[in-house]
Amino acid sequence: MSLPHAILTALLERPSSGLELTRRFDRSIGYFWSATHQQIYRELGRLERSGCIRALAAERPARGRKKEYEVLPAGRAELTGWVSRREDPKPVRDPLLLRMRAAAVVGTDGLPDELRRHLALHERQLADYADIEARDFSGGPGTAAGTTTGPTPEKIPEPTEAPTEADRLRHLVLRAGMDLERRWVDWLTEALREISAAPARPDGA
Repeated sequence: MSLPHAILTALLERPSSGLELTRRFDRSIGYFWSATHQQIYRELGRLERSGCIRALAAERPARGRKKEYEVLPAGRAELTGWVSRREDPKPVRDPLLLRMRAAAVVGTDGLPDELRRHLALHERQLADYADIEARDFSGGPGTAAGTTTGPTPEKIPEPTEAPTEADRLRHLVLRAGMDLERRWVDWLTEALREISAAPARPDGA
C-alpha cells in the first residue's frame, strides 16, 4: 500500500481537510499504514497537482478556514486500478527478529525485559482491537454497528441493517490486525519460555 492510495481511500469515504485527514489517519488507517502529518500534507499537494483530487469551494470563505478535498474521477480510476494491480508480498523486516538472531551470537542479557515490553504492547493493541470489534461488529463476522475509532470507517450502519460488502471488507481488515497481534503474543510468549529454559552461556561464549 502507498500513501497516495491511502489518502484517496480516506477521501472517498468522506471529503476532509488536511487537518481532519491527519486525525482520521491517527485513529483508523494509521493502525496499518502510518504517516506523519507532514507526509500527508505533501501528498495532498501532489494529488491535487496531478488532478486526482481538488479543494472544495467554501460556501462562505472565512479567514483560517481549512480547505476540504474531494476525489476527482482520475483519482477514483487510479485507486480502482491499484486495487487489482499485481503486487508481491513485502519481505518481513522487523528489528526485533534481527535482535533475536544477534542474541544467538552475543547472548540474551537484557533481552527478556524487552520481549516482555513488546508482549505488553501487543496485548494492549489486541485488547483495543477487541473493543472495536465488540462495539462496531457485535453481531459477529460481517456485522457492523455504530461509530468506530479503530482501523474501520468512521460511520457504520445500525445493528438492524444488513452488513454491506464494504462493512464486511472493513471487518476483514480489523480481523487481520487482530490475527497479527495474536500471533505476536503467541510468539513472544514462546520466545520468553525458550529463553528462560535455555542453559546459561559461559562468560565470553
